[in-house]
Amino acid sequence: MNDQNKKIHIVSFDIPYPPNYGGIIDVFYKIKTLFELGYEIDLHCFDYKGKEHSDALESMCKNVYYYQRKKIYQVFFNWMPYIVSSRSNLELLNNLKKDNAPILFEGLHTCFYLDHPELALRNKSVWMHNIESDYYQNLSKADKNFIHKIHFSVESKKLKKYENVLYAAQNIFCVNQKDAEYMTKYCKNTMFVPLFHLNETVDIINESEDYILYHGSLDVVENNQAIVWLISTVFSKLPYKVIIAGKNPKESLVKLIKNYPHISLKSNVSKEEMKSLIQKAQANVLISFQSTGLKQKVLNALYNSKHVIVNDKIVANSGLESLCQIANTPEELIHQIKLKWHQPIDIKEIEYRTSYLDENYSNLSNVKKIIPHIFV
Repeated sequence: MNDQNKKIHIVSFDIPYPPNYGGIIDVFYKIKTLFELGYEIDLHCFDYKGKEHSDALESMCKNVYYYQRKKIYQVFFNWMPYIVSSRSNLELLNNLKKDNAPILFEGLHTCFYLDHPELALRNKSVWMHNIESDYYQNLSKADKNFIHKIHFSVESKKLKKYENVLYAAQNIFCVNQKDAEYMTKYCKNTMFVPLFHLNETVDIINESEDYILYHGSLDVVENNQAIVWLISTVFSKLPYKVIIAGKNPKESLVKLIKNYPHISLKSNVSKEEMKSLIQKAQANVLISFQSTGLKQKVLNALYNSKHVIVNDKIVANSGLESLCQIANTPEELIHQIKLKWHQPIDIKEIEYRTSYLDENYSNLSNVKKIIPHIFV
């Protein structure tokens, strides 16, 4: 492959720095891995959360373009899903047309120009973080706010119809196997590729402290739902110290935790402190009520925690089931926590986990899977 064939456009739904939540962590470390392998990147990203423009991104990318996402009132009556129509921008289309390099669209969110006639001859790939229609339908079920429920439900229906745009993709990459099987109806060249993540090596220690850990973005509806259920049915029944760590906890969660002296909250901790919390816990306990996508927090736990206790939905179709302890009911979760309390991890289990993750889940292995399809 010569240098002129190592150029790629990446269209991101958000500014991928700082990489502080699931989907955007995936985007950032994908960029970082491609950059380290010598690929030239034009990054296109939508600014809607007031993030600062990033020197870190500009040091890895040939060009970084920032576009303003439209407000909901500007596209309220659009037949397209809001997450798509709000990311339409003619400047983006014009910048994509400056050369013939392949384009990677991050999520259905960014696919407004996927089927545009002026991009018809380009190699276009879509990275699917979720089946978005399912994800939004589950958000509708989980959110207690009536207005939010209606919005998520309507968005889900629009997203299901909008999936037809994916017929214009040459490649679709999905972060779990079930999603990949579903997407083959739109694109024959669809494959399962795990998400990119911040972990470079398995780093497990046996010097644990006396607590159980749950970690995640606490402002996400599904995570808040999961942790409230865990507190009510599992953690409140345990005789052990429990730490809940993550960013932007809801006020209702803060109040709930105050009812239990053995449960503490650590909010908005640094990346370094979070890794330390994961490493030193007796076990990491993680659940989800929906089986869409793949969760960054599961990979972070597997790379750094001696014991990872999960329910089946959070690892469904991921290939990670053999590395975790599966428990679905409160009774099963409590049993596994007590079983793993003060139990060291065997060196052979660390070796197996290291070998499996290096071969199947490392960022380098991910890049090797997608490069032959993007750069043809």
